[in-house]
Amino acid sequence: HQLLPGLLFLTWLHACLAHHDPFLRGHPHTHGTPHCYSAEELPLGQAPPHLLARGAKWGQALPVALVSSLEAAGHRRRHERPSAATQCPVLRPEEVLEADTHQRSISPWRYRVDTDEDRYPQKLAFAECLCRGCIDPRTGRETAALNSVRLLQSLLVLRRRPCSRDGSGLPTPGAFAFHTEFIRVPVGCTCVLPRSV
Repeated sequence: HQLLPGLLFLTWLHACLAHHDPFLRGHPHTHGTPHCYSAEELPLGQAPPHLLARGAKWGQALPVALVSSLEAAGHRRRHERPSAATQCPVLRPEEVLEADTHQRSISPWRYRVDTDEDRYPQKLAFAECLCRGCIDPRTGRETAALNSVRLLQSLLVLRRRPCSRDGSGLPTPGAFAFHTEFIRVPVGCTCVLPRSV
């Protein structure tokens, strides 16, 4: 339910940008040439403010909303010993009753922050499955009778690419064009039957 408002907005944003903004035309699903911004037009190499403003509700999308808390948690663990959070855990119900969904799941996952300087939002939370199989609720241990697979969510992002301002085809230093594209973001994991026995 938390994802729905953000997804509806991003779907609307994609349609709106493609229809009304000639500067963004030229991504793989539209026609025309995107505007090539000079280094002087881009504050600190970032996307133009009027383009970022249209995505102001990105923060409602789970992959964006989780980033700040993940970075804060990572900062707290910076000087601690490596944890076992990347291993398939043993599920003990008495220990996870108050835990978040991704820790109580029989296909548990963790989140990591994926950073891409040419993408806006530049930081997104990506889910990573902790088990190849799934956890048997009776034993609390991993079983190969089921497989863990990622759940993928389509998310609209802005992508920047070097461009030429003199028509030579060679990238102009500091110049970028922007277009919208959908990417597939892993947001969780679930259990499925194996494809083969």
